[in-house]
Amino acid sequence: MASGKRILGIIGLSLCLVVLATSTAFSQETAEKSQQAEGQAAAKPASEFEGPVKVGYGKYFYMPSAQGYDIAVQGQIGSGDASQLTGKDVRVKGELLLDKPSIFRADSIDMKDASGSYTNLFTRTQDLVVDDCLDTAARESFKELVITGPLKSEEWEGKGQAKIYGQLQTTGAVTHVILSDIKGKEIGRIIVDGFTDYATYYVKKLRLFDKFWFYLNIKGTVDRAVRNRTKELFHADVVFCGLY
Repeated sequence: MASGKRILGIIGLSLCLVVLATSTAFSQETAEKSQQAEGQAAAKPASEFEGPVKVGYGKYFYMPSAQGYDIAVQGQIGSGDASQLTGKDVRVKGELLLDKPSIFRADSIDMKDASGSYTNLFTRTQDLVVDDCLDTAARESFKELVITGPLKSEEWEGKGQAKIYGQLQTTGAVTHVILSDIKGKEIGRIIVDGFTDYATYYVKKLRLFDKFWFYLNIKGTVDRAVRNRTKELFHADVVFCGLY
């Protein structure tokens, strides 16, 4: 009799262990599937943004709802370029670029009117070209330029591409990047011959800042006598602007 009870007890315990193991395995499998689903959802790139446009220029514009991305358009938007979107409420559908992860390609743009209805302004019909976009990896090749005075041309000559911290100033038809020492005293000025559209777009994005970094293609040095008199150092093209 005791032996029979012992056998029944062993069988009951075995069944409990089987149920417990099955339940644990099921819970683990469910948790793993849930984590995989969450990971896939998190990895899924955004395909639509909606809200006001803060800055637009050329083929680029910025929306706070698309923070971290510059939205790029290939083709005409309505009757012009992205400048006309500034201050407007829009809905943008598109895709993030794999080779330029900071760029969101706009495939369609709809503008919101006072009644809340949307009207289409743009539908992409061409491949997107952003050859003036300087991504994060490319910016790393621009080393900081340290300039101590207008007569030390060796500090910039032969550098090719470099970045420098300064303030933009336009007087008439001439634009300079003003360089100052730590006390705020001017030590030199760079003559800006031109901006890429991407750089101009970033100047507009940085409109609330007095000073920022300028990424330059360095060109010809100003004559020594002129440098000594005007503190104009060299000519350059601005290809990007940023806070770092």
